[in-house]
Amino acid sequence: MLLTGMVNPKKYTKEKSVPSKKKAPKPAPNFKIDAEPGAAFNWFPGHMLKAMREIKTRAAMVDLVIEIRDARVPIVSGNKTLNNSLNNKSRLILLNKVNLADPEAVAKWEEWFKKEGTPFMFINVLEKSNMKLVMTRARQIIQEKRTASNEGIEAKTKFKFMIIGLPNTGKSTFINQLANRNATKTADKPGQTRVQLWVMVDEDLQLLDTPGVMPPQIDTDEHKIWLSAINAIPDEIIGEEDPACYLIKYFMKRKSQAFLERYKLENFDLGLEEVILKIATVRGCLKAKGLPDVDRVYKLILMDFRAGELGKACFGNPPKV
Repeated sequence: MLLTGMVNPKKYTKEKSVPSKKKAPKPAPNFKIDAEPGAAFNWFPGHMLKAMREIKTRAAMVDLVIEIRDARVPIVSGNKTLNNSLNNKSRLILLNKVNLADPEAVAKWEEWFKKEGTPFMFINVLEKSNMKLVMTRARQIIQEKRTASNEGIEAKTKFKFMIIGLPNTGKSTFINQLANRNATKTADKPGQTRVQLWVMVDEDLQLLDTPGVMPPQIDTDEHKIWLSAINAIPDEIIGEEDPACYLIKYFMKRKSQAFLERYKLENFDLGLEEVILKIATVRGCLKAKGLPDVDRVYKLILMDFRAGELGKACFGNPPKV
């Protein structure tokens, strides 16, 4: 792992290093943006296994399963294992935080989801107009399934929805927006919901809030980093260094003007370590004697990314259908 603790500025000069008994600094992470590197990874605590079992059991009690994903990670922020266990249950995928996602990438993903077939919507749950569209679409999906098996059946007026998704994708915020109150705990920290909870929105709508459940296995190291960047995996699980360095390379490669301006960088030709040192200087992330506090830099980058300050992003490309 790279650049933990203090960084010696002399490391970045062209002078020959002087032999020393001290260990040499570790090289910068060599991430290949948009590649598929690395081995499988899992973060699947016991309470998630319990929650997954309860979700399967209770799915029969609801009219519709609404899955909340992150629009910046359209497939990897889903849970294929859990979805496969829901069999033929009516589903609606809501790709939340579309306001933080790259519009060009979103357009490509919309075409992919249309071909894939599962009902979906790219939304921002903080916008009330989006919530009205979600309710309209949800009722439509339920009625279409009812009429498919019994044409002419009377429209259903009372509904029960189950809300599922990875940690920190916006499930609790979605419920609170529908209920117009602080019905469930929300925080910018994964794992706030630990038990399944029925929320009465009104006399016609009940929502079952479920704990955030990760897939039992994350396929690649890059997917792990994406999920860490959006805070679905807590920072203490894999650390802040790898996702922060990945984000630097991502935004530099895509020539994000917002990233350049945020940290007052001169151009997009800077290397990873040069960018880290520049950010440390500009944002005052310094230790004694002016040495950069790279751990603070990593925290800052992740915080700024999650707040949408570094530019719009979307990780991965739609697979071929």
